[in-house]
Amino acid sequence: MGFACVSSVSEIVNSKNEGSANRPMNSLRIVIVMIEAPVPFGNAAARWFYVLLKELAARGHRVTAFAACSNHSEIEEARPLFPSPEYDLRLYPFPKRGGLRAKIETFWKPYSFMFGDDLKRDLRQTLASGFDILHLEQLWSAWIGLDHLERALVSVHYSNAIDQEFVKPRSLKQMLHRRLLFRAERHLLGRLRFIRSCSSRLAAAIRPVNPTAPIFVIPFGLDSTQYPFVQNAQRSSTPIVGLTGSMGWYPSSSAALRLLTRLWPRIRVQIPEARLQIVGWNARSVLRDHVNDPGVTIEENVADTRPYFERMSVMLYAPSRGSGMKIKVQEAFAYGVPVVTTSEGVEGLSAVDGIHAGVVDDDDGLIERTVRLLRDVEAQNRQRVAARQLLETECGPKPTVDAILAAYDVILQQETGSVAHAAD
Repeated sequence: MGFACVSSVSEIVNSKNEGSANRPMNSLRIVIVMIEAPVPFGNAAARWFYVLLKELAARGHRVTAFAACSNHSEIEEARPLFPSPEYDLRLYPFPKRGGLRAKIETFWKPYSFMFGDDLKRDLRQTLASGFDILHLEQLWSAWIGLDHLERALVSVHYSNAIDQEFVKPRSLKQMLHRRLLFRAERHLLGRLRFIRSCSSRLAAAIRPVNPTAPIFVIPFGLDSTQYPFVQNAQRSSTPIVGLTGSMGWYPSSSAALRLLTRLWPRIRVQIPEARLQIVGWNARSVLRDHVNDPGVTIEENVADTRPYFERMSVMLYAPSRGSGMKIKVQEAFAYGVPVVTTSEGVEGLSAVDGIHAGVVDDDDGLIERTVRLLRDVEAQNRQRVAARQLLETECGPKPTVDAILAAYDVILQQETGSVAHAAD
């Protein structure tokens, strides 16, 4: 039996309501595997993990979450946010790997190195005791859930095939890595039974690889209460164009270079008093050729990006390529920072050009919308209020986790025809 792609949150919730009219959704036994600790200001995906775990527990579901973590400080940050026994969060540092075994694992299972033997052992024991849903966040988590795909929802955050389509390998090693990466991505996608994609664009890319799996399109949730809306009195009187992002990620670095070389010089001609601030991991290193450009400030590895968001008059984010939702755009919407971006920048959001953001793909359009906003504070205010409202409506904890639970319900119906909860 084939399945159609479920194309929106409302469709998912409606299908759940129709399919479960005769049986209430009780407390589920849910096991989650995530990459990185669920903290509200960790890496991009960690913001969603924080929402997911908090919201599921608040609704009375019995959740055990396993997190493979690259950052020890975020492990320590997460512990008090999710205290036992209210939460069952288990945090595991990335294992130290080396030698022949590590090379073989990397060849056959790229990025499986993140999951150490202790995490895999504890996960097996937990699953053996009974569960309703195995929720695997990020495609590479599927490496440790292949034996339970009949009850596993796998979240796909991005597509390497899209992101690296036009990136040319510079060495034989890079070429081999690219081939292994693409092969592994297709292999995992082809085996999955139930897929959650954060955008329709990703769903369309997955469908040819796996024609039969249902794909639930559910955006990343963001807790807007963590983002105080910037009041007018806090905003800078100097027109400031801003950009934040990790410069080790191609969409962010390509957007920064496009801004510095093609967009900013033309904006500054029209508004000489304007300033440009770029903030992000390794920003000065990656953008070293531009640290002394006129009117430009570049800062890297800052502890808190909030002050930089508060100073922005407009965020101008124009990536050349990059699939998946852009958390920096969601954060700008949450803080009330007007955004000008490309269609890729608002992927996963139903943002309308001129209402929620300036949305256009060509340089002339990006420059025109940025200059217009910089010259019109009232237009900035209208756009930033509308963007915050859109974010809360589409990406708040309630609508996103409602849709996740509806997807769980579909999975359980497909497996048994009725919900058979795990034993207490």
